[in-house]
Amino acid sequence: MRAVRTIAVINQKGGVGKTTTVANLGVALSDAGRDVCLVDLDSQSHLTLHLGVEVADGEPTIYDVLIGECGVSAAAEMLKPNLCLLPSTSDMSSVEIELSRREGWELSLRRGLEAGRDLPHEFVLIDCPPALGLLTINALAAADEVLIPLQPHFLAMQGLARLLDTIQQVRDHLNPRLRLGGVVLCMYESVTKLGRDIVDEVRDFLAAARGTATPWSDARLFETVIRRNIRLAECPSHGKTIFEYDPRSRGAEDYTALRDEFLSLYPAGMEA
Repeated sequence: MRAVRTIAVINQKGGVGKTTTVANLGVALSDAGRDVCLVDLDSQSHLTLHLGVEVADGEPTIYDVLIGECGVSAAAEMLKPNLCLLPSTSDMSSVEIELSRREGWELSLRRGLEAGRDLPHEFVLIDCPPALGLLTINALAAADEVLIPLQPHFLAMQGLARLLDTIQQVRDHLNPRLRLGGVVLCMYESVTKLGRDIVDEVRDFLAAARGTATPWSDARLFETVIRRNIRLAECPSHGKTIFEYDPRSRGAEDYTALRDEFLSLYPAGMEA
């Protein structure tokens, strides 16, 4: 059985590039021949919409996986031979209430994904909701590592500190293997002093954590930045990734570069 690396893409602030990153990095990885499963864990179903997937009434979704009504293979929508999606619908708006009534609710996603390990995935990318609630805790409990898309604005570091505290708590109590894999800057504008200052602050913070016992002791700030790009903002409304919508855009260039940097860390055949 092939090792699977499960990555939760998280930031409790909305509109910072989580869904954009999951969709475009996921497709870029699959275009490079890697087997990828994308998970839409947000009740707003933005990843499902971004990928142009329409879920018919009665079709199983990630909701059914979470409550144990079906397995991953039954809910997976195959987008192409090496890329699938566990879609979300409006039903997800009530799943936290459903899960909160169950013992061991925080491990619901882990159980569902582990039961689907017979599928040929190398990477599972989880698009998390913009809140540190039950679904995000499920994602962290299921993940090997976390990828944080960070918009360089003046509240970014405060939000990062809160998220890191949550990662530490989950590692201490639910998932001892959890770690922060890296931070990627999104909607970046190099001409602004604020953007450059945030880069320096994040880099210094991560450098200071080297050799500590924290989950972010070996995290990296990706050299690739996702520049602010109107084409990236437009493509979700067309149900397309940037590679379908405008493959010559800066957005496509940036996510290709992020894919290549990502794969330099996880070459084929590497154990999770």
